[in-house]
Formats: sequence, structure tokens, C-alpha cells
Amino acid sequence: MTENLAFHLSAKSLLENPVLNKGLAFSKAERDAFGLHAHLPPAVRTLDEQLKTARMLLDDMESSFARHIYLRSIQDSNETLFYALIASDLETMLPLIYTPTVGEACQKFSSIWQRPRGLFLSYEDRENMEARLADPALDDVRVIVVSDGERILGLGDQGAGGMGIPIGKLSLYTACAGIAPQHTLPILLDTGTDNEARLADPSYIGSRHKRVRGAEYDAFIAQFVECVIKRWPHVLLQWEDFAGVNAARLLAQYRDQLCTFNDDIQGTASVAAGAILAANQASGRKLSDQKIVMLGAGSAGVGIARLLLAAMEDEGTPHEEARQRFYMLDKDGLLTAQRLETLDEGQKLFARGDWSGAKGDLATLIDKIDAAILIGVSGVAGVFSEEIIRNMARKTERPIIFPLSNPTSHAEATPEDIMRWTDGKALVSTGSPFPPLPHKGKTRRVDQTNNSYIFPGMGLGIIACRATRVTEAMFMAAAKKLAALSPLRHDPDGNLLPPVTQLKDVARDIAIATALQARADGVCAAFTDDALDGMINQHIWFPQYKSYSKARV
Repeated sequence: MTENLAFHLSAKSLLENPVLNKGLAFSKAERDAFGLHAHLPPAVRTLDEQLKTARMLLDDMESSFARHIYLRSIQDSNETLFYALIASDLETMLPLIYTPTVGEACQKFSSIWQRPRGLFLSYEDRENMEARLADPALDDVRVIVVSDGERILGLGDQGAGGMGIPIGKLSLYTACAGIAPQHTLPILLDTGTDNEARLADPSYIGSRHKRVRGAEYDAFIAQFVECVIKRWPHVLLQWEDFAGVNAARLLAQYRDQLCTFNDDIQGTASVAAGAILAANQASGRKLSDQKIVMLGAGSAGVGIARLLLAAMEDEGTPHEEARQRFYMLDKDGLLTAQRLETLDEGQKLFARGDWSGAKGDLATLIDKIDAAILIGVSGVAGVFSEEIIRNMARKTERPIIFPLSNPTSHAEATPEDIMRWTDGKALVSTGSPFPPLPHKGKTRRVDQTNNSYIFPGMGLGIIACRATRVTEAMFMAAAKKLAALSPLRHDPDGNLLPPVTQLKDVARDIAIATALQARADGVCAAFTDDALDGMINQHIWFPQYKSYSKARV
């Protein structure tokens, strides 16, 4: 039976509320009750009919960017239709609402912005921050994704255009894990931009000045966190696309003050670790037996390496021995003890003291060591050259190669090239979607080490058990659960990761693993195993229309 909601809203308010609006799907009785007849054409449509119409128009569009704009317009007017459309074809829709298309959307955000969504909190308006968060419509917010727009994907500083990222991430929370859209809030902290093209653009919608930095920036962030805690004591706050100089230190500063995590650091690490664990389990190898080369020593690279280091320690490998399995490079080459003065704390953990004389570039390193795993988070397109990949493949039966930089144009190598250079032996996963490849006479999808395998389910589990903190062990539990779901465990020619079409099932499994680990870590109230399914079900929203009636005043 369709659930009935009773409320007292004007026709205009109802039609302008994207959570409640049904467009032509309002029934005659609802049109009578709320005075909608004059505001709508006479036709009445079902949700299925609306889906067919929307999909037909979407398919007729010539570019992914045009499709993104169209989908966002639906989201801003009718969220039920939007999420029903996403759910009808996750594999096609996810690249349109997030990577890679969201990158172009962030670059052109000022030109395509039409309707308010989320909150823009500017440095100039900081004295009014608490009041800006006080809107009663936001009383039931449970998940916030916040960015300052400084490091958007591999595209750099996009200023206020970075709002496309929190909007896109929260769309995935709903599409993959079923967290109700009215419980999510995207926030852009506008501290200016150092992007000269944005500052010179007459259409730019953000604060038109250079970025606020130093003590002033830190005070603004501290004020924001304080206001969030006061407004929503139990909210989950996700940091997204902050510059490397800020990302890790802000996480370290605030992770013990509220329920929070950084998806670029921890979510990326968890999905990458899950895929690598799956590869090693399928081959019967221990992770700690492998040498790992990490190209990119920013917050994402360090985050992945830290979680893989912890996984090795879980296998029983002593810390120092496990640490020696890593070779991390940045734009200046291998991280070594000779460079300690220029490295941050995370990078120092992986600086090697046994490397001298030889050039510390990637090609030299691959030539000197027997690396089994190569991970790229450098943002440098094509840096995994044919020489490097072929050299690696000569020494390793099934090399694991992950070019994770996004969007697609920034990938360190294409899956097609990697498979050709390794004669089809490599286990490959990318950061952005690539088309399927021929494999042993069949067409096989390319695995995408996409954070959407992790953060939506983690968010659902955190909300369901009301966790007060996000622990590293929760990300490890999520990684191990993802590895356990790998098709490769049951098929030697299978993929590393489940298909995107199964993301909803994956999210539920990750939610269960997250909640159980939160209980083990003592960061949530006790619950029984039998109760957990019901706790999770209680927080899953489905994109289905409800019936409305007019409440008596």
C-alpha cells in the first residue's frame, strides 16, 4: 500500500519542493486538495511513464555534459524521478552524475548554475555562519559533504565551482545506499580561489579574491566545525577535495571531535586496498610478500599506503618489515631519508633509508626491483609508459596495476594499453570509467576503483548504528568485506570488483561490516546481530511516490 503523507502546503511550495514534487504524477485528488490544477497541464503520468520520457530525452542528447545538466535539472525539481532514473541504469548514470562528467561540470559550474542546492558559506560572511545553518528545513540533516574547492579531482582549484563535488557525492549516498535526499547537505566553504581563469571570468559566482590562507583559514574551518557540532551533534561530516596541504591535517585535527572522515584519503584507500586484497587472495599470495610502488605521495597516496601497511600487519608482518615493502614517489622522485626535511609526517613513514646513488625515478625503480603492485595517484596522464609496464610484466606473473587518477584524461595509462603491454596478464583497475576490453574471446568490463564501493555503505552503517566516530578499523573492515565480494574469488578470469549494477547490494554489505566494526571499536551503542538488519532497513529510502492529503490546520 502506498504511504500517505498529510501536510499543509500551498501549491507553489509543493511544486518547488524537489523532495515532494511529482510533476505530472500528482493525482486528480491531490490536484484538487492542493489547488494544483491551474499550475499543471491536465495529463496525469505514472512514475514509469515519466521515466520513459526522461530516458528518451536523455538518450537523444549529444554529450555527457548535456546529459549531466539535464539530470541535475531533474534533481532540482523532482528528486524521486531523478533517483528512480539513476536506479534504472546505475552503470550508465553514475559517470554522468559523478566522475568523469562532474569534472567538466565543476569547471563550468558558474555557467550552468540555475537553482540553489546546499549551502555556500563564504569567508566574508563568517560572522553569520551559525545563522546560515539555522534554517529549520535543515533540522534532519544526517550527512554533510563539504569542500573548499581547492583540489577538484585532477583539475585543481575550481573555487565555488567545487560545489559540484559535494552535490555529486551525496547523490551517490542516495543512489547507492538509499540515504534519503532530505537527510543530506552539500556545503562549499568559499575562501576564494587562486585560479586566475575563474577570477577573470565575469560569470564566476564565487568570492572574487585570492584564497584566504594561514591562521585566518584555520580559524574559519574551526568555526565551521564548531557550528556543525552545535547544529547537528550526531551528523556524519565528509571532507572532500581539500588540497593536500590541508586534507590530512584537518582530518587529524577534527577526527576526534565529531563523526568525520576524508574520502580522498580514507575512502580511496579502502576501495584500493579491497581490490588489491582480492587480487592477492585469488592468487594465494600474502600482501606482505609483494613490493608496492606508489606514484603520488599526496594525501590519497599516503592514505592507500597506510591502509595497505595495516593490512600487512594484520597478516602478522612486523611494522618495520612491512614498511620496507613500499616505494613511494612524488614529482621529485623516490621518497628517501635524504629528503626528510621536505616531507610531511605521512610521507616520512614511507621514506626509504636504503636508496643512494641510483636515480630515483619510476623507470629506474621498476628496473631495479621486482614490483608486483603499481598504483598511480599522480594526476599525470600517460606516466605509466610502455617501457615501465613491459619491464614490470617481465618480472611478475600477474602484475597489479592501478592508474587511479581522475578524471579519465589524467589516468597514468589506459587499461587497453596496459593489457596490450602485459599480453593480457595484468590485473587492472582505474579511477574513472573506461570502455570494456576484449579478453579471451569475450568482452570484459574494466574495473573501476571507485570510492562509491565504500563511502555510501559506510555512511549507511554509521547512521544506522549512530556511530560517534569513524575509526581506521572501520575502513579496514570495509576493504576486507569488498575483497570478500570479489568475483575473482570464484572465477580465475573474473573481475576484481563487483559490477556497478550491484552497488546497492555492496553498500548494504559494507554497511553491515561498518556497523559491526563500530560496535567492536566501542564508538556506538550496543546492539545485537539480529537487530542490525532492521536498523539498516530503517534508514533506506526508495524513490517511489507517496500519496498526499491536505492536513487540517
